[in-house]
Amino acid sequence: MVESVYIESSVISYLTARPNRDVVITARQAITLGWWHNHRTEFELFISALVIKEISKSDEHAAQQRINATEGLPLLQTSDQALSVAEELIAQGAIPVNSEEDALHIGLAASAGIDYLLTWNFKHINNAQTKKKIVSVVETHGFTCPILCSPEELGEEI
Repeated sequence: MVESVYIESSVISYLTARPNRDVVITARQAITLGWWHNHRTEFELFISALVIKEISKSDEHAAQQRINATEGLPLLQTSDQALSVAEELIAQGAIPVNSEEDALHIGLAASAGIDYLLTWNFKHINNAQTKKKIVSVVETHGFTCPILCSPEELGEEI
């Protein structure tokens, strides 16, 4: 059985971004491109309407490139269970107030039974200090928490 991956918005942004002078951003762009070209076919990929909403913001040309990159990827539906997990992540302090979208990404992936949530969001999602809280909230809702990781952690060689 092929494992599933929920692609969070930051991954799509790094995938299609213009070259950057910041060495960390440049490295993340290269890792994302490498993962996309060499590993994405190993998984069943999913996005959501939330991802589409987030990648549609800003410069119209750049937004269109991001949208084009996600063409054909199946959309996870925003269920009551996903919303409930997201609300509880905020209520329990696993995800900070005003970061509801980050909580919803986790809720969507968890409630759909996705194996991995792929993200470059180290502030709220793929964060060593918050992962334990996130897993606890997700499991309290009866779901298995997807593995929260970056493209670098999911098979990409540097």
